[in-house]
Amino acid sequence: MSDDSVTASLKKHIAVNRDWLALRNEEIVEPKLEIIDAHHHLLDLPGHRYLFDELRADFESGHRVVASVHVQCRSMYRADGPPEMRCVGETEFVNGIAAQSASGNYGPTKACKAIVGTVDLLLGERAQPVLEAHVAAAGSRFRGIRPITAWHESDQIRGLDVPPHLLMEPAAHRAISCIQRLDLSLDLWLFFTQLDEAIHICRMFPDLKVIINHVGGPLGIGPYSSNSAAAFQAWREKMAALATCPNALIKLGGLGMRYCGFGFNELPQPPSSNLLVEKWKPYIEACIESFSADRCMFESNFPVDAGMCSYHVLWNAFKKLTAGYSVTERDRLFSRTAAETYRLDI
Repeated sequence: MSDDSVTASLKKHIAVNRDWLALRNEEIVEPKLEIIDAHHHLLDLPGHRYLFDELRADFESGHRVVASVHVQCRSMYRADGPPEMRCVGETEFVNGIAAQSASGNYGPTKACKAIVGTVDLLLGERAQPVLEAHVAAAGSRFRGIRPITAWHESDQIRGLDVPPHLLMEPAAHRAISCIQRLDLSLDLWLFFTQLDEAIHICRMFPDLKVIINHVGGPLGIGPYSSNSAAAFQAWREKMAALATCPNALIKLGGLGMRYCGFGFNELPQPPSSNLLVEKWKPYIEACIESFSADRCMFESNFPVDAGMCSYHVLWNAFKKLTAGYSVTERDRLFSRTAAETYRLDI
């Protein structure tokens, strides 16, 4: 995958209009509820900057975010050296931000307390030294790997230059064995049409934590835009099948990406948390019903989801969505599942 193709895709995902987002301001719901943001990114692209200052501004927008998990987004790679090792530059950069945050001089949130990097699965067993370099770069903060796997046959959906059926490749299985050997977890961003492959990995590696990002990748654009009810049902059936794998966990979020087809960015004003609740409730409730709160965790997916809504509105929506759940379930959803999954001492 070329750097140019990834950069072009990232720009497509994060068309953030800060002036537009500022048109919506809400009172914070339950400001004392403890949150671990289980999935966000740091990046710096022309016209698309989201680094520590921007991250802190969101963390300090009113909700009680106590810690966060940084997930790779192919940013801050090394400029030279062996190509397979360049991804370690992202981990080195994020670990510096995590150390800065841990000093206590930049607010109460422990930003990037866990770091998820990446590796080319087609390296097979040659992934081992890359993984070891990630661990050496971040030490105890390094918790897992997210390879780049999202693929769809429709060019209206496919956003990255990823080979099809990557998770079914024997080389990928050898690389995943290395991930498991180092006691790391495996994050997967894929579309619901690829969930059979995720199930295959879960069953092939039953002792590996497999964390499915963005509610399993529902689709509402391209060939799915004309029949949303059928698309939702197909997604739900595959998610129910995935739930039979006890080592599969789900991140609740990512519904602000363009793939889901909600199109909030086309509204005159950004969506309210009530509108997000109305549109996202079927997906969130289906996930919790299938996996239980013990295997679900909320994520912001910022700055990507900032293309559709602001940070404080997003978490207001998640809080309203779960108002009917028990105190114990909400503790799992907002912090405890993430803390256990990524081994955070929070």
